[in-house]
Amino acid sequence: MVTYLLDTAPFLWAVADPAKLSAKMRKLIDSRKNPLFVSVASLWEIVVKAQKGLLPIEDPPRWLDAGLVSIEAAVLPIKPAHVYGLSQLPMIHKDPFDRLLLAQAASEGWVLISSDTTLRQYPVATVW
Repeated sequence: MVTYLLDTAPFLWAVADPAKLSAKMRKLIDSRKNPLFVSVASLWEIVVKAQKGLLPIEDPPRWLDAGLVSIEAAVLPIKPAHVYGLSQLPMIHKDPFDRLLLAQAASEGWVLISSDTTLRQYPVATVW
């Protein structure tokens, strides 16, 4: 069984605009056959962007909780091993949230679902 970790953008799309997902992403998210997780780092990123006015989400906690339920995703906490894993990643991508998601996927042995083509340069299994 494969476990999937959703990057922030695909999580947002899965909840609010599924048409933006690739056919492959949509099939994996909708199938409910494999465990699906969203990192607490993505939740954090969404709250920060909503507070800055970059995302039109009025009540981020309520929206996030409903979104997680709607796609049947669990939340992956940030563990020390995830943070330590950052030291093993080359500095290709500068976004700290994306780097943490990569470290989490690598540490857990999971596949990252992402639309960010830069992340494909890392030795982490990715679906786009």
